[in-house]
Amino acid sequence: MNQLPANEENLEMAGRIGRAWRELRRGAAASALKETIYGPCETHDVAVEPGQMDALDLLVTVESCRMSDLAEYLRIDPSTATRAVQRLIKDNLAAKLHHDGDGRVVEIAATDRGRHVHTIVAERRRAVILGIMERFSDDERTQLAEFLERFVVATDSVVATAKPSRVQ
Repeated sequence: MNQLPANEENLEMAGRIGRAWRELRRGAAASALKETIYGPCETHDVAVEPGQMDALDLLVTVESCRMSDLAEYLRIDPSTATRAVQRLIKDNLAAKLHHDGDGRVVEIAATDRGRHVHTIVAERRRAVILGIMERFSDDERTQLAEFLERFVVATDSVVATAKPSRVQ
C-alpha cells in the first residue's frame, strides 16, 4: 500500500481529520444529536439505536430477508446481526418469520410499528442533514458528498489491506 509521506503538513492534516472524526463520533453535540434523531417521541416510547435504524433502513424496503442478507447489508458478522435483531424484536420493531419451504430458515421483517418508527427517525435524520447542508454552498455540498463517499471507499480499502499491529 502506498502511504502518504509523514511530513509535518500531512501529519497536521491527519490530526485535524482525526479530531473532526472523533468529534463527530464522541463530541459534546454527538449525544444531543443522537437524542434528536433516535430518541423517543410522542408517537413511540423507545429510543432507537443507530444500528437498529441501519437494520430498519433495509427491512422497510423488503418484505423480509434472511439474517445473512441483513448481516451483509450491515457489513457485520451474522452473530452480531442476530444480537441486533433480538433488540428489534424485543421492541416490536421487527419479527421473525419462518420460511415456508425450509423450516430451518429464519427471515426477519419490519413490523408495522417498526415501519412507523423508521419513518419518524428517517424524517428527523433528513431534517438534521438538511440543516447541516444549508450552511454550505451548492458547490461545497457537492464536494462534501463526493469527499465523504471517497473517504468511505478509501477507509474500506485501507482496512482491507492493513495488518493490525499489537498494542504493547
